[in-house]
Amino acid sequence: MTTDQLSSNAKISWQPVSKPTEIAEMRLIDAIINGTFPINATLPGERELSELLGVTRPTLRETLQRMQRDGWIEIHQGKPTRVKDYWKEGKLGVLNALSEHINGLPEDFVPNLLKVRLALAPAYTGQAVSNAGAEVFQLLEGRYQLADSPEKFSQFDWDLQHGLTLLSENPIFVMILNGFETLFMNLAPIYFDLPQARKSSLIYYESLSKSAAEGDDRLARSLTEKIMHESLKFWSQIYPQ
Repeated sequence: MTTDQLSSNAKISWQPVSKPTEIAEMRLIDAIINGTFPINATLPGERELSELLGVTRPTLRETLQRMQRDGWIEIHQGKPTRVKDYWKEGKLGVLNALSEHINGLPEDFVPNLLKVRLALAPAYTGQAVSNAGAEVFQLLEGRYQLADSPEKFSQFDWDLQHGLTLLSENPIFVMILNGFETLFMNLAPIYFDLPQARKSSLIYYESLSKSAAEGDDRLARSLTEKIMHESLKFWSQIYPQ
């Protein structure tokens, strides 16, 4: 079989192989979140920790550098490595990792996250409608082919939000949202598993489409603020406090 035949006939579904650094990082983050290495604890020495994780010492060093970059740990030459208070000292990479540990999150984690989105989404949505109402209208046309499933709603909503930030013509909005992609795609299917949430979003998409067609950026902001408040209410149904 030639390369061309392989490309045209074979359906290959290989999954990317995790790198040793990724495996070690995942194991260490799990140990931090579950309290094996609690906040402000010090990690074992390099030799012991590499043996515990089953990786080489160079791999461990690379792993620790990655975790320091994201705000999980604090490294000082000649001193034990400290587990940071990641709730107060962590960065965006910590948020993405935490989204994969839903059961270990505090009750106010997602509501706080939604409040951040409430502060941002009305602004970039209104700006997008003001700049390019016709393009926003086109983005929303996809709702007519939207299958009634949490996964499809999650992907559509992400594509919409990303498109709105691009049309806002503010690159800071784009970069902030891009930093939340993993977090969004981990949490959105849980939210959209609620039928009322999907129904409410469809109503929002329809109303936003009309505001975009009319170039009414104020209405777009108001509609987006309303759906963000509804999101908070729906999430409280999923995880009542």
